Amino acid sequence: MTFLNEIDENLKIAIAIIFIILGAFIVSYLLRLIIGKFIKLSTESLSLDPTQFKFLKNGVSFIIWLAAIIMIIHTIPVLKSLAIGLFAGAGILAIVIGFAGQHAFSNIISGIFIITFKPFRVGDLIRIGEKYFGNVEDITLRHTVILNFENKRIIIPNTVISSETLINDSIEDSKICRWMEFGISYDSDIDKAIEIIQQEAMNHPNCLDNRTTEEKGEGVPQVVVRLIAFGEFSINLKAYVWVRDTSEGFVLHTDVNRTIKKQFDKEGIEIPFPYRTIVFKKELDKNSKLKN
Repeated sequence: MTFLNEIDENLKIAIAIIFIILGAFIVSYLLRLIIGKFIKLSTESLSLDPTQFKFLKNGVSFIIWLAAIIMIIHTIPVLKSLAIGLFAGAGILAIVIGFAGQHAFSNIISGIFIITFKPFRVGDLIRIGEKYFGNVEDITLRHTVILNFENKRIIIPNTVISSETLINDSIEDSKICRWMEFGISYDSDIDKAIEIIQQEAMNHPNCLDNRTTEEKGEGVPQVVVRLIAFGEFSINLKAYVWVRDTSEGFVLHTDVNRTIKKQFDKEGIEIPFPYRTIVFKKELDKNSKLKN
């Protein structure tokens, strides 16, 4: 009877564990689904920032599964006794957990700081240090997911982000002033080159007129071009072109480079490059011997 009772007791424990796991999975799935739909509706209709809701969605799953693990430990007598013994030596346990989980807790704290102080939000275009550049897709308890322009997802621990310098292209105002530099030869017509640069930039659909009413009245051009330096081989011009965001700025820059090169060729404006004369020593020795 004792053996049968043990089997019966183990079976009950196994069934209880299965129900706990299934219950945690179902509750987590349903809550994430509900919060996900709420995020979508709120973002589309109320124009709310989805960052905090996504963080909440990830936090809910963590809490549910943590509760499920505690319930499983409480259900299994051996684990329950072990847990009680460990908590009896809480000082040693705290030290072990402190060393083992310091990175995990650091990431969680960093994630909370990101949500609280909002240096960036879900959907923002950011640059992290010198390596990572892309749109913020998700912020979890442990890491932040960046979707770059190659459609690759970069998963960065929150502690790494907290210790890096961030450039946020989307916060407050997404408009940027794109700088475009051109070099022309000293023999070229500067005024004509500036006119071509301005015209080609303004003809592009991504170019914005960011002038104030006062600037328009004063005759400030939509695209300002300045002579910034006299180089070793060229006169260097810089154009200041306003666009809606970084992505449109990149497209404008590449398109305008091509059209300006074509117009420069038509108008006889030279883009200089250094000339080098290469002398072969063997040829010199040969020529000198022939002369002798």
